[in-house]
Amino acid sequence: MPLKLSILIPVYNERTVVRRSLDQVIRAPLPEGMERELVIVDDRSTDGTWDILQEIAAAHPFIRLFRHEVNQGKGAAVRTAIQHAEGDFCLIQDADLEYDPQEYPILLKPLLEGRADAVFGSRYLAGESRRVLPFWHTMINKTLTLISNVFSNIHVTDMETCYKVFRTDLLKSIPIRSNRFGFEPEITMKCAKRRLRIYEVPISYHGRTYEEGKKIGWKDGLQALGVILKFWLIDDLYVDTRGREAIINLTRTPAYTDWLCSILRPELGDTVFELCAGVGTFSARLMGRRLRYLATDPDPLHLHALQNRFLRTPNVEVACCRPQEPEDFEAWAGQFDSALAVNVLEGLEDPLTALRGLGAVLRPGAKLLVVAPQGPWLYGSVDRAMGNLRRFRKDDLRALFREAGFETLWIRDINKGGVLGWWLASRLLRRRGLSKLTLKLFDKTVLFWRLADRILPWHGLTMLAAARWNGGRC
Repeated sequence: MPLKLSILIPVYNERTVVRRSLDQVIRAPLPEGMERELVIVDDRSTDGTWDILQEIAAAHPFIRLFRHEVNQGKGAAVRTAIQHAEGDFCLIQDADLEYDPQEYPILLKPLLEGRADAVFGSRYLAGESRRVLPFWHTMINKTLTLISNVFSNIHVTDMETCYKVFRTDLLKSIPIRSNRFGFEPEITMKCAKRRLRIYEVPISYHGRTYEEGKKIGWKDGLQALGVILKFWLIDDLYVDTRGREAIINLTRTPAYTDWLCSILRPELGDTVFELCAGVGTFSARLMGRRLRYLATDPDPLHLHALQNRFLRTPNVEVACCRPQEPEDFEAWAGQFDSALAVNVLEGLEDPLTALRGLGAVLRPGAKLLVVAPQGPWLYGSVDRAMGNLRRFRKDDLRALFREAGFETLWIRDINKGGVLGWWLASRLLRRRGLSKLTLKLFDKTVLFWRLADRILPWHGLTMLAAARWNGGRC
């Protein structure tokens, strides 16, 4: 099937330019064989724009027209357009004449070559032409871009650009909360946190003055600052967060992750099979000096993140593997001398099937390492929000290992100091997650909690376990 570009066009009170603007979009060149659809959202225009849009849409079957009952803002209109997009890529196009649709092929090239997940058209790189605009308007744009770069830790030259092009599957997976012009810093911050591959290309810019109809103002600049700070503090990264909360939490606690890896690393062999690797938080720390590291996951978004992360790492492979489907493990039967499952078993309906699958990829005598939450009495609202179905006792793990054909080697308690905080959050206060501040404070004091593990008399919040594959003999 030919590729399709969805051109998302928010419109509000543009009757003087919308006909000419859409004519340019309709006639704009596209790469050979690519189809287009225009997804136009009228944000409750009151100047006759809606009548013009209906007339144009009636003449072109590839135009899909929608209208808001109440004016909400550009971000809300883009959000509606995203929901209705059916193309392989989405390009955001304002309904004015500031940006040139003739440059679509330039914007699409990095996506079509597979190098990018998102492309920003920069007005400040060396484009063909750029209208000279008031100094302070340009400085405000550049200042907002600088602040966005500081908090997102990426370097773009034009965060506020309208021309942003995305892979549609990734764009649809990102929640958009901003209703007005805060869409630009919000999507930039979330792309950065999701580690999407962002490219910039130079574009022309023919900006309007306020007398000519420009709508963004100084209040929107202040709002942009608030949006940058908000989405720096809040990790609102997925439309569907099921099964992803634990992965997001681990990205906030690098010192804690390093603690776990310091225990796991010496136990792994030269060839490692990791089940449900997420976005590669553990893979990146454990892959070093391994001859072969296979990071698997059933989630397409996680697989995409893994492929991006290890694109140029020759000893790391990425593949889809569903932990509850025995046939998914068959392709790697008997190929590995170690396997790893970090925070996996607690979220499965049938953890025994996954353990047997892991046994199938191991050679006789190979080692399995498991990280799992401990203490059924701690199970509560935070566990449920993270998609966990259970917490384990040590005897529960031993029984699962034995039934799956493994011999338990050792089980170690970790993070005894976190037990009280988890109980308060999950059982007493019934929260649905752990705050970013709480996780950061915990991570900054990990050295103290590591020392506390030696003296505290109760069980830890987490278990690390090692088992030997005996070829399936129970």
